[in-house]
Amino acid sequence: MAAHPRRPARKENSSTNKAEYVRTIGVVLAGGIGSRVGLSIPKQMVKIAGKTILEHTVTTMNSSPEIDELIVMITPGWSEQVATLLGERFGKLTRILEGGATRNETTRRLLDAVGPDAAEYGELKLVLHDAVRPLIDDRIIADSVAALDSYGAVDAVIPSSDTIVEVDADEVITNIPPRASLRRGQTPQSFLYSVLRRAYDLAEGDPEFAATDDCGVVLTYLPDVPIKTIEGAEHNMKVTHPIDLYLADKLFQLASQPAPELDLHDLRDKVIVVLGGSYGIGAEMVRIAREAGALVESHGRSTTGLHVESAESIGAAFADAVHKHGRIDAVVLTAGVLRMGRLNETTPEEVAQAVAVNYLAPIHVAQAAYPHLRESRGHLLYFTSSSYTRGRENYSIYSSTKAAVVNLTQALSEEWASAGIKVNVINPERTATPMRSNAFGEEPPGTLLSADDVAVSALAVLTTESTGVVVDVRREQE
Repeated sequence: MAAHPRRPARKENSSTNKAEYVRTIGVVLAGGIGSRVGLSIPKQMVKIAGKTILEHTVTTMNSSPEIDELIVMITPGWSEQVATLLGERFGKLTRILEGGATRNETTRRLLDAVGPDAAEYGELKLVLHDAVRPLIDDRIIADSVAALDSYGAVDAVIPSSDTIVEVDADEVITNIPPRASLRRGQTPQSFLYSVLRRAYDLAEGDPEFAATDDCGVVLTYLPDVPIKTIEGAEHNMKVTHPIDLYLADKLFQLASQPAPELDLHDLRDKVIVVLGGSYGIGAEMVRIAREAGALVESHGRSTTGLHVESAESIGAAFADAVHKHGRIDAVVLTAGVLRMGRLNETTPEEVAQAVAVNYLAPIHVAQAAYPHLRESRGHLLYFTSSSYTRGRENYSIYSSTKAAVVNLTQALSEEWASAGIKVNVINPERTATPMRSNAFGEEPPGTLLSADDVAVSALAVLTTESTGVVVDVRREQE
């Protein structure tokens, strides 16, 4: 694994007597075998949303600014396959180590492996996370790491929405604890190295030692050490049963993220082709990008006469851009058709046009753009609608084609990843555009996003390395 630059060792602040910085090691615990899922391979090696569960988890841990170094503890016998799978893509991943026969044995091996680091730095923060919880987010990681500034052990938990009952050997209820004080434990479980090491050292002297998780070891053998809880998340689910695979896949399908900030300097000299640049969001993208120094080729039905339904016209537009500028760095498709009405009252001609513009056009654009974006390792950007998550009355064709565009985005991001092409889709909240006003008429001021705001967010996405992402653009709440 590639070495990751280390931050300085912790320093003591003389006025507060607290450590200003303690190095944080993220640990992905990938020792499961998938028996309850009914698999012959470790469940973390199963693919959902185009990647193995392990890859999803490692990606989030690696991207967290709270994590300095990343270690994967893998099922014995799978280290070579995992090393090949993860490759050199994750800059913080320094070690892939084989775990033990039990969770506790795996933790012991981890503690032995990082012991020299603890001796060098004086202390470590360890963030231990199950590989089969691939939907962990940055907030949970950040809260866990921050809590270790004041506590030696931290557990991510969520309230129990179900009543918990205790039963005896005959499955007869013996107790019903008050639900208000109950929590469901998740991961990460996070520790100061010195605390977890001491707990395990004490446990080794106990012939009756048995624990299902590391917080349980601290609770049993260091009862005077408070274990702080931080709020987990319902979506931070553990893939344990067959239905969990299906649910996790759907959650990834619907996952979205907020738009990044735009640095206009990042657009300078980029060659951008905008299809649908005549008005609305597309026209604003063209204006802003040109003002930032980008080289923009704008096409639209009312300006250059380009019809996005025509694969030949799209191909010609791309060829012309390459002839002028030598390359294409990004292709943006904003064109769309929105007609309100019941499906049974829609004419065949209206159906054909809606499908041609809203769905066939993205396909034609992708096919024509691929060779150019492969050369530049560039970016393809689509637009969807919030209705993609659920079809809505009176615009069934529009909402279903926008759902198809999201699926197309996610599929292409995987197909084209090896070529270095980024494919993303913008999901704006209700936006003040001519297309919307034609469909809905005038709406109350202040209730819609401006086309300018959406354009800025869309251009910001073109400056990132993200791919396969649904990017939400929302109005700021006053």
